[in-house]
Amino acid sequence: MGAPRKYPEELKERATRLAVEARRDPGSKTGAIKRIAEQLGIHPEALRTWVRQAEIDGGVRPGTTT
Repeated sequence: MGAPRKYPEELKERATRLAVEARRDPGSKTGAIKRIAEQLGIHPEALRTWVRQAEIDGGVRPGTTT
């Protein structure tokens, strides 16, 4: 059995969606991950990792999909 998750899956999905949408808008792209992470109480590096994986899964960024 693995370690318990630090963040609930619903929070992870919501934060990722918000960050991906904010990064699409040139006006809010700068600092979007840090700003959203602070608002939701998530470590910015965790959110950055989730966004990176979402971009890979969506075909926007090269890499291995989940």
